[in-house]
Amino acid sequence: MAQASLRQEIREVLRQGLEKALAVTRSALSLPTTSLPPATLEVPREEGFGDFTTNLAFKLASRAGKPPREVAALLAEHFPSDASPYLDRLEVAGAGYLNFYLKPHWLEEALREILLKGEDYGRQDLGRRRKVNVEFVSANPTGLLHMGNARGAALGDSIAALLAFCGFEVTREYYINDAGYQIERFAASLEARYRQAFGEDVPVPPDGYHGQDLVETVKRFISEHGDRYLHTSPEERREALVRFAIREKLEAIRNSLENFGVHFDVWFSEQELHASGKVAETIEELKRRGATYEKEGALWFRASAYGAPKDDVLVRANGLPTYFAADIAYHRNKLERGFEWMINLWGADHHGHVPRLKAALQALGYDPERLTVIIMQLVRLTRGGEAVRMSKRAGEYVTLDDLLAEVGKDAARYFFVWRSADAHLDFDLELAKAQSMENPVYYIQYAHARIASLFRQLAERGKSLPPPEKIDFSFLREPEERRLMYKLALFPEEVEGAALNLAPHRLAAYLHDLSSLFHSFYNEHRIIGAGSGLEEARLGLAAATQLVLRQGLKLLGISAPERM
Repeated sequence: MAQASLRQEIREVLRQGLEKALAVTRSALSLPTTSLPPATLEVPREEGFGDFTTNLAFKLASRAGKPPREVAALLAEHFPSDASPYLDRLEVAGAGYLNFYLKPHWLEEALREILLKGEDYGRQDLGRRRKVNVEFVSANPTGLLHMGNARGAALGDSIAALLAFCGFEVTREYYINDAGYQIERFAASLEARYRQAFGEDVPVPPDGYHGQDLVETVKRFISEHGDRYLHTSPEERREALVRFAIREKLEAIRNSLENFGVHFDVWFSEQELHASGKVAETIEELKRRGATYEKEGALWFRASAYGAPKDDVLVRANGLPTYFAADIAYHRNKLERGFEWMINLWGADHHGHVPRLKAALQALGYDPERLTVIIMQLVRLTRGGEAVRMSKRAGEYVTLDDLLAEVGKDAARYFFVWRSADAHLDFDLELAKAQSMENPVYYIQYAHARIASLFRQLAERGKSLPPPEKIDFSFLREPEERRLMYKLALFPEEVEGAALNLAPHRLAAYLHDLSSLFHSFYNEHRIIGAGSGLEEARLGLAAATQLVLRQGLKLLGISAPERM
């Protein structure tokens, strides 16, 4: 079972000490026992303000009618002096912050811990095998994957990897939208292309799919079936065309995702959801619970009764269920499969769908907080400062395959996750291709390759790194060494924060910062040939850095090359 890192253990012990100080301070200030803020410790934003800090005094001050600094002084006075053997001192700073300073040798023990734990360093048991469903991409099988789909793939896969690394039981799921209005438009577009291929003057519907890829799909259909479907009913013709095209498109989507390093555990068909009767069953359950009403021949869900802005249609006047009805049934199915937490990654155009889906879950008797939806903002692809147009229906878009051919998997995955999902992303093709230190993924991978080169040089001298227990890390006293050691010790907390906040961009930023600290250390100090004791200590520091870089890159689905 994964264990907390040394730093996390120290943080927890200090937090417990802060809780004890809070209990005494609460009594001294005559504060009620209820509604007190939790005692939490954070990493200071700036170097020099300790190893941990808390703003607890500010949260207590208004209730106590005392200045925050006075409250902080009381907390410091009552903090147990024997809370941790690693605690050097604590200081009241600024208007009322309480900063905790650890004894210097803790970093040496933390560095040794990294080398001893190896690839398990940073691994945690926060999830305690809680079942999580991460659904992402889920693009309509009507075309190839584009930049928005690619961003969702990189984000979703990284989130799933982080959660699994932190002890959750994760299922990656793709929802195939192979039913409904878009498939009807897809079928009409395919039929038009099919009839055109035999000389008929049939236009593609204005709201259909106009891409060249459909022309190619129809050519392959004709190579198998010829003109056979010219002489059948339109319904049979469209059904055959759609069945062929969806199978082909899904195969292309799977291949693109596999090349991108993304593998799904489950491919769930909307069409099969309808065929199973789950959609009709869910609609009946909502009726039974009094959550529906009829209006203008349609069946409506009382979404506003459960906190959503407005009601929505479940069954149209023509008797056909809406996409919304299928979506409710799909999420109910996830819950019935035992998932305790559902995470969806959706495009910005689905923002309004979130409250009504949560309302439907509540109406069915489920806790709507079991669903988390991450809304992704748009990607703007640029080349030479000019925007590259993306329009799926017009066929004028850059596919994921195009992108991989041009910049490669590693650069593509890093660029898609290095900004928060809720931020618009400018993807600079020229920067992503650059083999220079300005390219962030190259910068990180180069740090890893530099370290690999060090150990090749060591091997050429017939030497190897001693066991961690036999390395004296007290030789590491230089500022560049200590900063790098401190950053390495933060890795488990960075992983924890990135996982629980569903924010892989935090890990991407951490790896870039870590690489910067390593490059500074490497450029300032001799490693091989530094002298007995110091050489081994610096090589141990380099090995720990390489291990963390490799593990972090792996969580983002990026390779860690040994030569560049």
